[in-house]
Parts: sequence; C-alpha cells; structure tokens
Amino acid sequence: MFDLAVIGAGATGLTAAIYAARAGINFIVLEKDGIGGGQIMSAHSVQNYPGFENISGIELSEKILNHSVSLGAEIRYFNVDSITNSGNYKIISSTHGETVTAKTVLIATGAKPKKLEIPGENEFSGKGVSYCATCDGSFYADKDIAVIGGGDTAIEDVIYLSNICSTVTLIHRSKVFRAAKSRTALVQELKNVKIILEAQIKEIIGKNKVTALKFLEKGVEKEIMVDGVFIAVGIQPVTDCLKNLPIKLENGFIVADENCKTNIPGIFAAGDIRTKPLRQFLSAASDGSNAVRSIQEYLINTKNETAPY
Repeated sequence: MFDLAVIGAGATGLTAAIYAARAGINFIVLEKDGIGGGQIMSAHSVQNYPGFENISGIELSEKILNHSVSLGAEIRYFNVDSITNSGNYKIISSTHGETVTAKTVLIATGAKPKKLEIPGENEFSGKGVSYCATCDGSFYADKDIAVIGGGDTAIEDVIYLSNICSTVTLIHRSKVFRAAKSRTALVQELKNVKIILEAQIKEIIGKNKVTALKFLEKGVEKEIMVDGVFIAVGIQPVTDCLKNLPIKLENGFIVADENCKTNIPGIFAAGDIRTKPLRQFLSAASDGSNAVRSIQEYLINTKNETAPY
C-alpha cells in the first residue's frame, strides 16, 4: 500500500519523485521501460533548461534520475494495463497480472511521436524509418536522408543530422515553420540542407530498406532518393492504461487543471499527457512538482479515512 503511485519515469514522474521524497510521502514510480527518461532522451541538445546552456537530453535525464534515486525513490518495472478507482484507493494492474494499491495516482505517461500513416512507414520502421534522430542518426553517416515536420523537434533533428549525413532534405506541409525562429534561421544557413515547403508525403519506398520518398509538392508528384526518413510531425498522448477509467479527455489528452487535478478525486495528471498550451521539458518538470503539492493536500484531507479491508 502506497500513498502515491507515479506512472511514468520521464521528466514529470522523476520530478514528482524528488518532491514526494522530500515531502515524506510513501510512494513508488512505475515505468514500463524500466528506467525511463521520456521524449527528452532523443534530444541532441537542450538549450532552454535553466542552469544548463547546452546539455544532451540523455545527460539531463540521467541527472534527474540520479537525483531522485539519491533521495530514495523506488522505480519499478511495471507495464500498467489499467487503473481502477475504488473510492479512496486506486488499484493499478500490470500486463503481467501484478497489482499495486495506492491512495493517489499521478499519471505521467507523457506522449509519443505521431505517425504519418502512409504506405511503407510501418514496413520500413527500423529499416530506414526512424522517429529519433539522436538514437539512429549515426547509422546514416555520409548518407542522404529526409526529415519530415516543421516544429522544434524536426528543426533540431535537421541540425543534428546535418553534422552526420551527406545531405538532409527537410519537408514540411506548410509554408511556415512552427519552430523557434532562431533555430529555423540556423537551418536555412546549413549548406547541406534542402528545404521543401507545401509538400505532402505520399509513400516511403524501398525493398529491404528505404530507398526513396514520394511526395506532392504544390500538387506535383515528385520522388527523391534517400537512405533514411526521420519523422517528426508531433506527438500523441500515451493513454493505454486509461481504458477502464472514466477520466475526462480532450483530443486524447487528460483534462487536468493547473493543479494537475482530474475529474476523479485522488487521480492526477501531469506533463505532456494533460491538456496544456506548452509541452517542454521545463513545463513537464514543473507539473511534477505542482502535482505533488496537490497530492499532499488530498492526502491530508483524507488522512482519517480507513482502508476498506
């Protein structure tokens, strides 16, 4: 029996662990990938986290992980299948039949990359199609690749890959990039980067691996030869564990206020999984600390409740 079960060991979950440990809360962190780290793990360079002018996502994640563990955080491999609300107690079940019971649950499962849902994408996943430039970029040294997207992740992928690959073709469906202007300007100055705007990806082509990319540019069908395709077109919330929970969603994200409270008492949501205007490493960490404050208040208000067994 725990006071708090944190689901997810990314920036949000680990920050929550730090604050929960310091608050003396009896808690556990459940993570399906063992020791997690979240989306930031794929960031080659983080330049907007206070106190670190330039640090890799892996290194930053490791620092937060080590911090939480040094305070006594227990992080358990646990692939959550479902959450059951039993009043003042919540039962978390795993895909392996294990259960954890806690008075409160913090859902910090984050989000994952969106897919294009086009022919060839699934077929060549791991064979030329990737969603993580820093994970797989080294496999394409001195090769020709394409990056799909127009947000911060796509731009950062291009910058990173331009130092490894022979050529990088950035393809975006709109006329305007969503990424920070300073980073977009840097991409436009890179000599081995070609930018194609107002283009719609139609198919990823290959045999045993990716060889080409077919797209429509302003209505005209075109094809370029590439060795790899890096897809960075946004994220979607990880909500598999919510199937049995009557929790309010909006566009797939959990509806939670700035105090990370959901429509179910005792269940909180923080980080990229919840509805919010900004999804960054810093705001995810902030959510983790904010959620613990709300959880403390909830536990104090229900401390005189007795277990139903």
